[in-house]
Amino acid sequence: MLAKLTSKNQLTLPKSVTQAVGAAEYFDVEARAGQIILTPVRIQRGDAVRAKLAELDLTDGDMADAVAWARAPQAAPAMAAESAAPYALTPAKPKKAAAKKAQTKT
Repeated sequence: MLAKLTSKNQLTLPKSVTQAVGAAEYFDVEARAGQIILTPVRIQRGDAVRAKLAELDLTDGDMADAVAWARAPQAAPAMAAESAAPYALTPAKPKKAAAKKAQTKT
């Protein structure tokens, strides 16, 4: 069977091939002796999460700490507790054009 590789490196597999190997969303890709070998992989969501956690080297203790942190009561935002003084508005300087108009009217 023939399959065409697109300019975006996408390959459409013939329906008869995908039916023969069963439904799979992911494939393990390997190049061997000038051939591309696709092996269907059935990833369970839990397995994917565990694999990512293993990759990040997170422990059960790290996860427990993160959950405890997320569930802890949150303090009021820092901005609400700050004084308004640093954010006080200063009067705007008159624009030159407005100043010139005022001078010509008098």
